[in-house]
Amino acid sequence: MLTQEQIAFYREHGYLGVENVLNEGEGDDLRRVTDVFVEKSRGVTEHTGAFDLEPGHTPENPKLRRLKSPIELHEVYRKTLHHEKILTMVSQLIGYGLRCNGNKLNMKQPGYGSPVEWHQDWAFYPHTNDDLLAVGVVLDDMTKENGPLLVIPGSHKGPVYDHHLDGHFCGAVTDPTFSDKGTTPVMVKAGGITIHHVRMLHGSVSNTSDKPRRLLLFQYCAIDTFPLGGIVNWDAFNATIVRGEPSNIPRVEPVPVRMPYPGALRTGSIYESQTVLKKSTFGK
Repeated sequence: MLTQEQIAFYREHGYLGVENVLNEGEGDDLRRVTDVFVEKSRGVTEHTGAFDLEPGHTPENPKLRRLKSPIELHEVYRKTLHHEKILTMVSQLIGYGLRCNGNKLNMKQPGYGSPVEWHQDWAFYPHTNDDLLAVGVVLDDMTKENGPLLVIPGSHKGPVYDHHLDGHFCGAVTDPTFSDKGTTPVMVKAGGITIHHVRMLHGSVSNTSDKPRRLLLFQYCAIDTFPLGGIVNWDAFNATIVRGEPSNIPRVEPVPVRMPYPGALRTGSIYESQTVLKKSTFGK
């Protein structure tokens, strides 16, 4: 469980790093299964419904940068989504009833790895309240050199910045008033987790080390948090519940919102959406 000091830190700063959440065997299983999918990616030459590829990916030198919806691909990821320690900590922050509104596994292999420009998850999927957060399950020790999660502490209390370019959503902050002053790396060892608020400004640089950096990300939200984009299928919506019972009563709070419309010109992942940017903050 989180301590009261950790909970207070999250409320004030919008993020946490928590060590020793998974045991050694759980971490080994995640790395082993992930290695299998990297090997499988040798058989594709372009993005698929499961694989998002780095530029320069080849069968001889596979460069898988994201595994899309990993919980649909293997039981070990599904089990981790429902990990009791993780759910307990998330419930301490946003309440007992929980949904999962997204999952992915981002990878930065040694010596490369696409940067992720500054953004707020809230810009992608605004809801009726902002009791949403992302948990990053750390598969490899995070260091300054291998592209750790970068955050701007306290930014979850600030504005929702413009993520549009030339009239289309681009998945990155383009607001000229934005400043990355106070950037902080969240460095956690393998087996720990990162947690960041849905409105937290965050990103990551390329991996310049000889060690991998793989982060399994689960997006959780309070069960009475409903997407402003609407619900297409009620049964499918309720199938995303990981704790608690369905409700048709959303909790509506006065939170700042920008809608991600008109949509992105390049879709498929945040990496693709951000390719339209005229200037990169982090470069390659």
